[in-house]
Amino acid sequence: MSSRHASAAVAASPAAARIPDAMAFYLLASITVTFLAGSSAPTPLYPVYQAEWGFSAMTVTFIFGIYAIAVLAALLVAGRLSDHIGRRPVLIGAALVQAATMLLFATAGGVGELVAARVIQGLSTGAAVTAVGAGLLDLDKARGTTANALAPPIGTALGGVLAGTMVRFLPEPTHLVYLLLALVFVAQAIGVARIAEPGVLRAGALRSLKPQLGVPPAARGPLALAVPALVASWALGGFYVALAPMLVRDITGTSGSLLGGLAVFVLAGSAGTAIALLGKLGPRGLMASGALAVVAGVALVLIALGQHSLPVFFAATALAGVGFGSAFQGAVRTVAATTAAHDRAGALSVVFIVSYLSMGVPAVCAGYLVARHGDIAGTAREFGAVVIALALAALAGVLVQRKR
Repeated sequence: MSSRHASAAVAASPAAARIPDAMAFYLLASITVTFLAGSSAPTPLYPVYQAEWGFSAMTVTFIFGIYAIAVLAALLVAGRLSDHIGRRPVLIGAALVQAATMLLFATAGGVGELVAARVIQGLSTGAAVTAVGAGLLDLDKARGTTANALAPPIGTALGGVLAGTMVRFLPEPTHLVYLLLALVFVAQAIGVARIAEPGVLRAGALRSLKPQLGVPPAARGPLALAVPALVASWALGGFYVALAPMLVRDITGTSGSLLGGLAVFVLAGSAGTAIALLGKLGPRGLMASGALAVVAGVALVLIALGQHSLPVFFAATALAGVGFGSAFQGAVRTVAATTAAHDRAGALSVVFIVSYLSMGVPAVCAGYLVARHGDIAGTAREFGAVVIALALAALAGVLVQRKR
């Protein structure tokens, strides 16, 4: 028996180890999908909340930004915890907290409850994201690397389009999507309780809770190469998740709930498609091609906003999404290839810290500018210029590394 399976046998009771590893892999991947779906589900609902409670664009991005900050806090404190107590306990707890958070969303009566729900949601997501990512690599390193890049955009896409569709076609949109997700989270917690522990446990659980950003020496160079691609792609994603309905409303002059959710779906869905179809490219090739697609896509988005062209906007969003997915997959594979099993959660926590910081801070800054100047198109132009510059920096870094 291998050391991993011996540790799993100690960590999990025979009754719990009923789901084979092949099924456990897909169960873990589904957790990332649903957690990210839950994070993007409020996006199409923001216009509904604004109409009911009368808050500004700055409040929208603050609600989004506080979620990213909570994710960062959990990554700093609990990002390495699953290396010590196991993937299963962390994921079961996080899924149950997510289910309770969905009920808080469903019963929210004002901005305060919405903020509280986003904070709790962010904390549980941050605790889970590295545990599930490391668990996928434990079960299958090759497929796990792809799944770690593929699951987040799929979840983001599903959450946006699901909530947007419910806003448009079903009653009680601010309740139904959350209740549905709550049921899914409970089912996932039950499923995780029935798998074998995939990780190799080690001592030092309490010490792991001390905030730290340590990266294994072998992964430091690859991480430095990946940072510009991570920042560019996740800043773009954060801008869409926070402000897509406002972008659509600026183009069409009508409510952006359904089309805003659709914009998030197109961005994230094309990212997932790119990850699935371009997986045979090497990590650096993915980052280079992703950076080029981000530059072209964002430039076309700015043209679409200037021309008030919805078809061009969605085509440009799809191209930008291809860049997002390719760049992110290349970055994850670059770091994962150099990380040992006992350091996986820690290294992935740094990747996701960079990602969520890149997603949250620029989105909040954009919301502040929109609230101050009332010009979503002007803010988009400034934001787009920054994303293009970051993508070009990522491309330059890959080219320099190739020459070396």
